[in-house]
Amino acid sequence: MSDDDVVISNQRRRLLTGLGTAALGGFVANLGLLSTNANAAEASGMSNFAGGGGNPSICVFDVNETLLDIEYLGPVFQRVFGDKKVVREWFNQLILYSNAVTLSGPYTTFFTLGQGILKMLGTIHHVSVKESDVDELRERMLTMPAHPDVPAGLKQLKEAGFRLVTLTNSPPDPNVSPLKHAGIDGFFEKSLSIDRVRRFKPAPQVYHMAAEELNVTPSAICMVAAHVWDTIGAQSVGCAGALVARPGNAPLPVPSLPQPQAVAPDLPGVASQLIKLWRS
Repeated sequence: MSDDDVVISNQRRRLLTGLGTAALGGFVANLGLLSTNANAAEASGMSNFAGGGGNPSICVFDVNETLLDIEYLGPVFQRVFGDKKVVREWFNQLILYSNAVTLSGPYTTFFTLGQGILKMLGTIHHVSVKESDVDELRERMLTMPAHPDVPAGLKQLKEAGFRLVTLTNSPPDPNVSPLKHAGIDGFFEKSLSIDRVRRFKPAPQVYHMAAEELNVTPSAICMVAAHVWDTIGAQSVGCAGALVARPGNAPLPVPSLPQPQAVAPDLPGVASQLIKLWRS
């Protein structure tokens, strides 16, 4: 092994050690927070939250790809990269780096991160990304349409008595409401953002924040998402999970991981299963 190889090996070892320490530290901190909350509740002899038992009564929805169609971003990628399918590479990198941000400590918004990743992909693919491209991406991220099946599925759940809420990685925008632009904001009693805790899904703090905002325990919530990483995150803190298996998404068949209680290719299919499980 050359001296250069030894240096690189040592650098990798230090990096992996640092990542492991950071992840363990975050895990221990979360356990400490949960223990403190549990002890406080036990000491008082009562819980501050409603909905501590029984079936989930609140459907909390992911927004991007679950409700809103990210293929609407395709024209930007077609023009810049010559292939609209690069939108999938961009979205996967966006999720990867949002988790890197959460694990490592700094914070930036989902939109800012998405614009930076567009420029990063330009470098990777050796194409020029103009500021006008970045601006158009942001504009399109704020104005994505709902999937055609979404209104019917939301109507089913609302008529069955479920409370409907959204929980998104995107920051709140005082000027533009993506849900209102998509024509579905009227279905939801509240819209929540990870921006409050400055951690991206599937960090446990996000789902605990949602339960706190809704004044319920996690067991009262069913997380409805198009991504298994989101349902895993929610179920890991005590929520139920439902997977809308949009194209490119599917259950993750690993026995040691929590599996969603409902899986269907569209929202009406998921809604029918949830109603049968908890409302019939």
